[in-house]
Amino acid sequence: MEYQFTLIEEHIKDFYENLSIHTPYEIDMYHIASELDIWIHYLNDESHVYKNKNGLYSIFLDQRLSPQEQWQDFGHELGHVIKHVGNQYKLRRMFRELQESQANNFMYHFCVPTFMLLKYNLTNYMNINDGIEFVSDTFNVTKGFANKRLIHYRNQWAQAKSDAAHRKHMESRYRKASPYSDETNKILARALEFKSAKRKEDHLCQFNI
Repeated sequence: MEYQFTLIEEHIKDFYENLSIHTPYEIDMYHIASELDIWIHYLNDESHVYKNKNGLYSIFLDQRLSPQEQWQDFGHELGHVIKHVGNQYKLRRMFRELQESQANNFMYHFCVPTFMLLKYNLTNYMNINDGIEFVSDTFNVTKGFANKRLIHYRNQWAQAKSDAAHRKHMESRYRKASPYSDETNKILARALEFKSAKRKEDHLCQFNI
């Protein structure tokens, strides 16, 4: 069964491929930031993104975090840069929470891209525990992050299987009509000829009244 990419998975795939990044080992946070003209800074505070008056972005990462956590935070803050405009700290609370949720969704797909996951034979993806250490080591993320990402990956596969089963069921119930026979096509052709002749006759009668 072929995996069906979601819109965000397609966009992230295109994003990485435009940077000629095709494997987890080619992912480099500083290279990505450089290509996007984003500055990376470190400080003893929560990670956040800032846009200056010239429209340039800076991502501030919490230097107290591990490299894996900093990479995850980079993905989250990059989600704000790509998907949102302005300083999220000035937004109203409910809208800010929506943006945070969207940035988190982006983060999971960006740090562990689906198109890269699909290159590995994760035959036991339904058993989350079997893949956590592999994903954590391969994509440089924490085990907790890998766990959540694999749960989403498993759910996407389950949904794809469900959709495929539904399509098969509907196709079995509503089969497409077979092509018309030659005899049927002849009858349809004569009917069209008659209809065309009738229209022509009616048209001429309008001018003979």
